[in-house]
Amino acid sequence: MHALVDWLLALVALLPLDWLRDGFMRQALVASAIIAPACAMAGVFVVNMRMAFFSDAIAHSAFAGVALGFLLSALNAASVDPRTTMLLVGLLVAAVITLVKRRSDLSTDTIIGVAFSAVIAAGIAIVTATRSTRDFNRYLYGDLLLLDRDDLNAALLLAAFVLAYMVIAFNRLLILAVNPDLARTRGLATRAVDYSFSLLVALLVTVAIRITGILLVTALLVVPAATARNLARSAGQMFWLAAAAGLLAAVGGLYLAYRYEAAAGATIILVATGLFALSLLVGAAKRR
Repeated sequence: MHALVDWLLALVALLPLDWLRDGFMRQALVASAIIAPACAMAGVFVVNMRMAFFSDAIAHSAFAGVALGFLLSALNAASVDPRTTMLLVGLLVAAVITLVKRRSDLSTDTIIGVAFSAVIAAGIAIVTATRSTRDFNRYLYGDLLLLDRDDLNAALLLAAFVLAYMVIAFNRLLILAVNPDLARTRGLATRAVDYSFSLLVALLVTVAIRITGILLVTALLVVPAATARNLARSAGQMFWLAAAAGLLAAVGGLYLAYRYEAAAGATIILVATGLFALSLLVGAAKRR
């Protein structure tokens, strides 16, 4: 992965663009151009399976994960990377929500609402107990311009995993999204698909938080996928249009953030929202 990241950075450095002359901008472009399309691909099924609230709960579990990392560092007098605890808490919350959803008669949004409240409360309790607020802004709002090589390697590895997962599970996810009862009657391993996709979303959310922050990360999954849904005529077409919308939002948003000295993650989401608005107009024109 290190060699591929170096090759991508060298390739971007060849572009004759003033806004990419600094190394941190090239790293930001590579990271966002990798993770935004990956989020958009998974976002197709997040939208079709009505899991936007689920991804939001995972995003907010990052608050508790980061706080736990700071707490462990304080207790052990040794540095614990909040990215690690953020990822572990996100995976745990995703697994618990999926488990309770499958074994309870409660509605999915009720289960997610309980989990959402619990992780936020846990994060606040830890922060107030430890009196630690250091570095929380970078997780709330994102820090795309401060990514390091480890972040780039993680993004590239995750994007490759997402693509491989979609190649294997695309049809199963499609059937489950369209008709869960049909999926069960056809003998589809719905439990394995449920758990694996939930954990995949958790992985994507916790990695993408470094780009857009906790407050906006769900939009990185939902908005490009919703844009593609307005334009696509098939599930496969929606998949690739979502990836293209995510990539365009990442590149365009980063450029506008550089030009107007705005927050990179927020600008990426604004460009994605603009593409969504344009897709509404195009979709309405096609229906006439």
